[in-house]
Amino acid sequence: MTDATPLPGVQALLFDVFGTVVDWRSTVVAELIKRGREKRDAPASSSSSNSLPPSLQARLAELTDEDWATFAQQWRTSYGAFTKGFVPGETAWKDIDTHHYDSLLELLERWGLAGLFRDDEETRPLSLVWHRLQPWADTAKGLALLGTRYITSTLSNGNQELLRDLNEHGPGLGFHWLISAADFGAYKPNPKTYLGAVEALGRKPAECAMVAAHLSDLKAARSCGLRTVYVERHREEDWASQPELIEEARSWVDVWVSADQDGFVEAARRLGISG
Repeated sequence: MTDATPLPGVQALLFDVFGTVVDWRSTVVAELIKRGREKRDAPASSSSSNSLPPSLQARLAELTDEDWATFAQQWRTSYGAFTKGFVPGETAWKDIDTHHYDSLLELLERWGLAGLFRDDEETRPLSLVWHRLQPWADTAKGLALLGTRYITSTLSNGNQELLRDLNEHGPGLGFHWLISAADFGAYKPNPKTYLGAVEALGRKPAECAMVAAHLSDLKAARSCGLRTVYVERHREEDWASQPELIEEARSWVDVWVSADQDGFVEAARRLGISG
């Protein structure tokens, strides 16, 4: 690697996962719509375990595909609030699988859908839809290209089991390392997560770059001394309502791949890797 690269001295790339590597929205929304339709269209049954009360049947009949998309966004938003509000040493520990399950129950209650799914048979498996998210179209190819020059590792708030499943789901993503923020008893954007990942890879902060579709993630990594690669993804930017922050970020992001470009494949090209 020569100094001509936009990331001189960088040896490892740390990837955010939800929204950056995988398209959580399409998978989660499709699963919610599917499960909702199955419940709505199921024939009436004399079994109390399979029949829905009339009030719940009526509520379910009201919901549109757009409503389920809103439900999915609220589920995702609850994840962001949970991880950002977590304080190591103060907040009781909860992994992301547990959070997704608990927040699903809370949302079903809030939406007037409590009891729609049976717990062990239906609700818990539904909460694990986050283990089956589809990667973006450029993800597998781009990771393979980037992996020819750099160590590639996740740095996600997702727990290890979740990351293992995503790494193997669909076309294998082939990360060299799977690092979870939970390995350090914290969640991003806590500095312990970025510095812990750097140490786990046996590198210095300046020898690592964070790759993410969220500028807030990159800003936190940069404050710990990491370099930054921004890969825009549709509807993923946390700062979408603050254009001044996005514009200011252009002065410090090292590599910026726009949404109309080819994601990780374009990132590899910018770093002098073709294929």
